Amino acid sequence: MTIKEFTAGKLQAVLPALDPETVQTILETPPDKKMADYAFPCFRLAKVMRKAPAMIAADVAGKLQGTEGFESVQAVGPYVNIFIDKRKIAQLVADAFDSQKPYGSSNEGAGKTIVLDYSSINIAKPFHIGHLRTTVIGNSIHKIYRFLGYDTVRINYLGDYGTQFGKLVVAYRKWGNRELVEQNGIQGLLDLYVRFHREAKEDPSLDDEARATFTALENGDEEIRAIWQWFVQLSLKEVAKVYELLDVQFDSYNGESFFMDKTDAVIEELKAKGLLQESDGAQIVDLSDDNMPPALVLKSDGSSLYTTRDLAAAIWRKKTYDFYKCLYVTAFDQGLHFAQFFKILEKMGYDWAKDLVHIPYGLVSLDGAKLSTREGQVIFLQDLLDEAIAKTRSIIQEKNPDLENIDEVARQVGVGAVVFNDLFNNRIKDEVFKWEEVLNFDGETGPYVQYTFARASSILRKAGYGEFNRSDLHEEDLCDEYAQDILKIIEDFPARVKEAAERYEPYLITRYTVALASAFNKFYHENSILTAENESLRQSRVALTRMVTVVLKQALSLIGVQAPEQM
Repeated sequence: MTIKEFTAGKLQAVLPALDPETVQTILETPPDKKMADYAFPCFRLAKVMRKAPAMIAADVAGKLQGTEGFESVQAVGPYVNIFIDKRKIAQLVADAFDSQKPYGSSNEGAGKTIVLDYSSINIAKPFHIGHLRTTVIGNSIHKIYRFLGYDTVRINYLGDYGTQFGKLVVAYRKWGNRELVEQNGIQGLLDLYVRFHREAKEDPSLDDEARATFTALENGDEEIRAIWQWFVQLSLKEVAKVYELLDVQFDSYNGESFFMDKTDAVIEELKAKGLLQESDGAQIVDLSDDNMPPALVLKSDGSSLYTTRDLAAAIWRKKTYDFYKCLYVTAFDQGLHFAQFFKILEKMGYDWAKDLVHIPYGLVSLDGAKLSTREGQVIFLQDLLDEAIAKTRSIIQEKNPDLENIDEVARQVGVGAVVFNDLFNNRIKDEVFKWEEVLNFDGETGPYVQYTFARASSILRKAGYGEFNRSDLHEEDLCDEYAQDILKIIEDFPARVKEAAERYEPYLITRYTVALASAFNKFYHENSILTAENESLRQSRVALTRMVTVVLKQALSLIGVQAPEQM
């Protein structure tokens, strides 16, 4: 039972006209904890009880006087302000923590599958900081849903098809060198891609040549296909290093090319259902009735498009995984594409189109300038992570030179700093990338939370304390405000996880870790733990410290950040 459920139950006993769920919905948490633990506004009862809200509040407060588990009850205008007995708070939180393993998890998703389409890198293009957001947001959402009992399917929908490959093949044939590309990897391919766009400004016929080359690829030209497959293998080999650093895995790498032999069936189905129209030689789906521009599904030369392949992919995924929801983690500026694509599936008669969700996020820019692969204006993610690890290592060497596994900790903290920074704000917020901010190790950062975990772990090692034991926690020992703050934050963890899943917002977990770390650091500075006044108090505080480490480690895990026990 949660503190809120306990409070609602006591209130409902004196308000039989309301059910416990309604009472919970009405209960509020005051903006200042000095006002009350919970406040019950009586406005909604005025019409039913035919009394002024303030009179109802006074009547309810009177009936609640002396209630077991309530420290005090006051009527303040139209509100009933309730303080819960501090020992009751400790008891409820400790009982809930002890009974739920892992704490905060649930089986609400049992038997349901969530398909996540994220990261979705473009083959032959650099894995740069613009791809970090989709990767870490998608990875975190996967972890959150799996924590709630859902089966998750992680799909890296590779951008391994499209006109850009026509451009790259043309550039490689004109100016490329296989040995040099092998040596320089994705950077070599990027140099060719950038050169193509520079040259095409002077010679627009190059664009026509690129389109013709891509059409030839679609038609099975063996030479072009061999070059294209080489580009794919080269790219996957390099990006695997970044995924390893981020500790990100996928269940499927089926990209756009996988669905090329499945697009014809989609086109035929669109025709059969009377949804295709010709427009200047191309094939479109008219969406004017839905206040959207037409969706282009076939070019005039017969080539497929992103929308065509997305339609085929969605239909295949539903048949293959029978998903409960299919989530697409892509940039905000792709919103129209997904709105069109979802609407087309709805018009095709697929009732599961309602289960497709676009999860947008804000763009990343370099001091206000939009990232551009064409212009070569990017920061490679590998370089960013390497820099973060190197900076972290130098800090650790200065502060704790005798740390045994310094390289591993530097990786965990350096990479964690980058991931934490990206997930700290609402995902829709645009982000201006600045090295000095990303690698700042002070304040509300990943290293701050990780250090707090390491500090708490050190206390437990010195205490020789292992797994949490409920009998070690004595409610009367945890009634000071610092212990109470920790208990309330710990109790809030399951609700934050559930809210993060419902809103597809990892930042709720990221901010939660900062709140818990901050509360523990205050508790640590204000209370002696290992040298407490008596053994009962020592046991209780050590047990509370163990609760903090368990929840902090789990919360960090949900955002893809590791928790080293020593720093």
